[in-house]
Amino acid sequence: MTMLFDSHMHLNDERFLGREEEVVSEAKEAGVPLLFCAGYDLASSRKAVELAERFPGVYAFVGFHPENLEGVSEEALNEIADLAKSPKVIGIGEIGLDYHWFKDPKDHETQKVWFIRQIDLANHLHLPVSIHARDAYGDLLPLLKEHPIKRSGVLHCYSGSPEMMKEFAKLGLYFGFDGPITFKNAVTPKECVKACPLDRILVETDSPYLTPTPFRGQENGPKYIPYIARQMAEIKGIEERELEEALNENLYRLFHVKHG
Repeated sequence: MTMLFDSHMHLNDERFLGREEEVVSEAKEAGVPLLFCAGYDLASSRKAVELAERFPGVYAFVGFHPENLEGVSEEALNEIADLAKSPKVIGIGEIGLDYHWFKDPKDHETQKVWFIRQIDLANHLHLPVSIHARDAYGDLLPLLKEHPIKRSGVLHCYSGSPEMMKEFAKLGLYFGFDGPITFKNAVTPKECVKACPLDRILVETDSPYLTPTPFRGQENGPKYIPYIARQMAEIKGIEERELEEALNENLYRLFHVKHG
């Protein structure tokens, strides 16, 4: 059985509290032994590193999500930098811009400030980034052109257009796809998977959220990665083995992590 991975999930989420070993075990049994646990504030980043150091196949991102900037400070960012010294930390994330819940232009400017600070941190530490973007791609593209990411990164749970994807690909970015590509009426996500260059695509769950069909409505977990990957291959019109090989090559190229 080909081994896969979950390039963005939240083993540090409260829903998994006390069941982390079960989640990791079920994922491994499903052929998904590599899990990338994303932090979204200081506490969750600490937890992500703790879990990564506890489980052999788990790695961590550390950083501040744009929805969780309350309490962020230079001191807090310094602690993120200290956490990133762990050999199990493979990137800064999830960081980015989210205008869906934040409509005030002042909030947008605050998000940009801390996003740039975290890009600078990633560049200083020679780490890639995991980017969260929602209803903000118009601002994201020029910002990334003005503040290049040295070690590249992934647009986690990509929800932009195929046309915008081409522009981000020119910056060397990768694109993570989740459960929504399995939804029957998810036209744009499917178009994006089809248009995504094979050497830029990654698979993820964002679990415990975004559960794929046929389990929609239930708790999501990395054990469902094969369902998402299978849908990817079908959309792209290629064999599952070809897709899986490309996925693993991309994972290693971006994060320097591989099976075994």
